[in-house]
Amino acid sequence: MPSCDSLEDQFFGTVTVGERGQVVIPAEARRRLGINTGDKLLVMAHPPSNGVILCGVEAMRDFLSKFMKGLERMSDTEASDHASER
Repeated sequence: MPSCDSLEDQFFGTVTVGERGQVVIPAEARRRLGINTGDKLLVMAHPPSNGVILCGVEAMRDFLSKFMKGLERMSDTEASDHASER
């Protein structure tokens, strides 16, 4: 996936919400972000801007797994630092 260094790289246009609450993710966004037919997306609120965030379920699982491993490493480091202070 290409980097998104500028606003232009992150903006894919506008969509219209249909009668059933559906929106179409623009083809360029699907292509660049690797979103394919049948993929599961999480739908989350973005309260500060009254917006919506879409995130792939697998991408979120991967992020949370790495996040938890990082927390464990930090916790282990803190524990060993405290033990060496004694």
